[in-house]
Amino acid sequence: MQDIYKSSLLPLIFKRLGADPETAHNQTLKILTWLTTDPTEKPYWAQPTRRFAQAWLQSACSLSSPRLAQTLWGLAFANPVGLAAGFDKDGAAIQAWPGLGFGFIELGTVTFHAQSGNPQPRLFRLPDDRAALNRMGFNNRGAAKLAERLLAGYVKEYPIPLGVNLGKSKVTPLEQAARDYRQSFDLLKDLGRYFVVNVSSPNTPGLRSLQSKTQLAPILEALQSVNQGHKPLLVKISPDLAWADIDDILALIEPYQLAGIIATNTTIARTGLSTHRVRQTGSPVTQTAGGISGAPVRQRSTEVIRYIYQRTQGQVPIIGVGGVFTADDAWDKITAGASLVQVYTGWVYEGPWMVKKILQGLLGKLDEAGLETISEAVGIGH
Repeated sequence: MQDIYKSSLLPLIFKRLGADPETAHNQTLKILTWLTTDPTEKPYWAQPTRRFAQAWLQSACSLSSPRLAQTLWGLAFANPVGLAAGFDKDGAAIQAWPGLGFGFIELGTVTFHAQSGNPQPRLFRLPDDRAALNRMGFNNRGAAKLAERLLAGYVKEYPIPLGVNLGKSKVTPLEQAARDYRQSFDLLKDLGRYFVVNVSSPNTPGLRSLQSKTQLAPILEALQSVNQGHKPLLVKISPDLAWADIDDILALIEPYQLAGIIATNTTIARTGLSTHRVRQTGSPVTQTAGGISGAPVRQRSTEVIRYIYQRTQGQVPIIGVGGVFTADDAWDKITAGASLVQVYTGWVYEGPWMVKKILQGLLGKLDEAGLETISEAVGIGH
């Protein structure tokens, strides 16, 4: 099925749905939402189709093995592969993700103020590089609307850990960032299982400056003053940081009781790309603002994971994200020090069967290494 998807369905999606990649993305969410709606709901003619689709997706996309399970922050992860923030910002397809094999999901990035994001077009494919370039700008319906959706019952018995990625509203001045993050957290603190402070997106003016120690500390203090350590709080960092800047962030872990680091967000680097012009606009990639995800960030994100693991002596859980397409990619990040990995761009290029294929590959890797569980593999590359 994965070969059929890549040879037939993916080109169709790119060409038919995908004159505008953002339209294709939104249509995908709508299809997933429809497929996973309660089959007892109207219209009645759709019930058999939905039941079949749900059963087929569960069989085709999921794999369960106790060897892949871990417990982090008191949360049970049935497997280490999660959906990265950005794919389902508002939880539109929240019912679909467990059936697609994910061990956890991360909603958002969500901001306190609803915002439309940057002008379109703002999402571009770089198929020659197996990458995407986005300058979305945290488009979302706002923290209150996400809380409303989750309170409607979606999280009461949600079968996998659900994280919430928090960002700063564009209209909020940088000097008021701590209050903005805290307002979002106040609305969602009882609904997410873990929370992420996103200060590393390149698509909100000035946001990356919040990664500096002096600006990040007040945000963490504001959040933990409300949280009191009840929910795991992580920080998502950029792949473009210098080692000294990463050290500054790591220095905040103990005083602010950070539960972990997500490494990494998209990159603004443009070196080594095969794509010279964006197909949708004809503009040079070097002159197109935004962050690049997918294969081009794979190596750098793994290097950052390895560095953090070494500097923290493996005592701080890491979620690795950036260029995960295969079991080899996931294994590289896990053995470098990531306890969990996330996918986004790879899932688009490889199809919904990718998670199961990665999990099958990870079981094979454990056998080859003579290991019993995935937790034993974390950091063994050092």
